[in-house]
Amino acid sequence: MTLGASDLVLCAGTLPRSTSFAERIEATVAGGFAAMSIWGRDYASARRDGLSDTDIRARLDASGVAIAELDPAWWWLPGATELAAGIPARADSEEVFAYGEAELFRIAEVVGARSINAVDVFGGAWTVDDAAQAFAALCDRAGEHDLLVHLEFLPWSRIPDLAAAWEIVRRADRPNGGVAVDAWHYFRSGADEQLLVSLPGARVLGIQLDDAPNRAEDDLLHATLHERLLPGAGELDLVGLLGALGKIGVAAPIGVEVFSDALHALGPIEAAKRAGDATRNLLASVP
Repeated sequence: MTLGASDLVLCAGTLPRSTSFAERIEATVAGGFAAMSIWGRDYASARRDGLSDTDIRARLDASGVAIAELDPAWWWLPGATELAAGIPARADSEEVFAYGEAELFRIAEVVGARSINAVDVFGGAWTVDDAAQAFAALCDRAGEHDLLVHLEFLPWSRIPDLAAAWEIVRRADRPNGGVAVDAWHYFRSGADEQLLVSLPGARVLGIQLDDAPNRAEDDLLHATLHERLLPGAGELDLVGLLGALGKIGVAAPIGVEVFSDALHALGPIEAAKRAGDATRNLLASVP
């Protein structure tokens, strides 16, 4: 399935972490989404539940659900692999570092994923040129698996905003490389609309919608993982953001990523339905 601007993606974080792979597919369909994103741990959960790779692909095909992206690519920056090697498995509470490049690329082939999402987890002493070279190399390797790569900026990282992410992507200059714009991170890092509308629309490869109060939380990391709001339920100018993306012709599918303890408490089906309805209501209000 080729995903485009008219397709909605149910991001993994919108559902409770314990949601099984089969339940994720069911929730995706119930919420009216065309696709979903997964983490390596979601694939591992499917295998523990007794599904073979063939079973996983067959269930996706039967449901009509595509896999939009795999999250996160954490290893690509200088020093990241070495730092991750020093983290004991028991300390990897999010089950991130058990899935490196080889594992995620293989999973991507199994599920037919569109893209992988790259982030800066560890920081370090690398320069922008170092990061651009590393991102270019990641894109080249991902291209061998027909994958796009989008770089997501995180306000607390060394790639804290759209300007930093775009500079790395611009210098890397790879046809399958671009930026991801998560609404929460975009507004919490300054919401540079002037820069956004100057970008080539074809280089915005990922979109993630969510909402929040205008006033930034005291603990950004906790808030982004536990307190996000459904699109339209907060005070962020999501209509303006979507208008800016439309102005430059962004054709990426629209993900909905609402890490929310309150939403998760409703269960995966209800969470997906509310996320889908809220997003469609928001999109209907965009001029």
